[in-house]
Amino acid sequence: MSEVGQILVVDDAPSTLRLLRKLLAAQGYGVRAANNGELALRAIEFQPPELILLDIRMPGLDGVEVCRRIKENVRLREIPVLFVSALADVEDKMRAFQAGGVDYITKPFLMEEVNARVRAHLELKRQRELLAQQALMDELTGIANYRSFQQVLANEWERCARKREPLCLLMIDVDLFKSYNDYYGHLAGDNCLNAIANCLKAALRRPADLVARYGGEEFVALLPDTDLAGGRAVADSARASIKGIPLPHAVSRVADHVTVSMGVAACQPRPGFDPGLLLDMADGLLYRAKNGGRDRIASGRFGIESPV
Repeated sequence: MSEVGQILVVDDAPSTLRLLRKLLAAQGYGVRAANNGELALRAIEFQPPELILLDIRMPGLDGVEVCRRIKENVRLREIPVLFVSALADVEDKMRAFQAGGVDYITKPFLMEEVNARVRAHLELKRQRELLAQQALMDELTGIANYRSFQQVLANEWERCARKREPLCLLMIDVDLFKSYNDYYGHLAGDNCLNAIANCLKAALRRPADLVARYGGEEFVALLPDTDLAGGRAVADSARASIKGIPLPHAVSRVADHVTVSMGVAACQPRPGFDPGLLLDMADGLLYRAKNGGRDRIASGRFGIESPV
């Protein structure tokens, strides 16, 4: 296997646990075991596996209830659960699938069948994860896309409102980019956008900070727990880095090289208010910078006074 799968086996029968651990480990998987539902839930919370083999009939917390609790947890619900049981009862199978199980293996089982089903569901899970990642990534620059930015903005707005932390947003526009594209060609334009995306990524130092392509030649950077002074410092750093790229712009009215204009807005989010307020603030400041001659930063801090 090119990638080791982490599997949790849950069964109250010691012989079944030993057999599955031995056979799965022989296939190269990392295997952990739990002999009851309560222990399984603690193990899953502590270190989520990639896949779970779960006995449907166990004393105490049975497999169906364990699966139902897993699927209620946003962080864990994408883990595929394969039920294992000595019974082939139709009602049991229906309960298993209704709880969120993706497959059902009947004891006594053939190890070839277990291996095939485990391998198939791990591959499906990884394909789904790859597709989800691609759906949130800008294809050209490899940074987050508009959809990803909107999700993170909504989440960070709620978090900052709850913790009473400031939130800062940068909107960045490449000055006279259409002229650049027309003069140098679209391939050069793509290279320019990639270079600017890399500069913006380098200017963001914390894992929670996000840079995204907003559309066309516009970018955004979201800085949680950052006041206006901190956001302005990041903007200054990014703008200076972009100025240092050896990208001539022979048809620019602003400078002989590629430049950007930025709007930097900060506020204290409040519960029940639209996070789009911060976006509107930054957008207004960006246009102020562009109308002021481009190749500059306009910044401001705003209070949130009335719900939208």
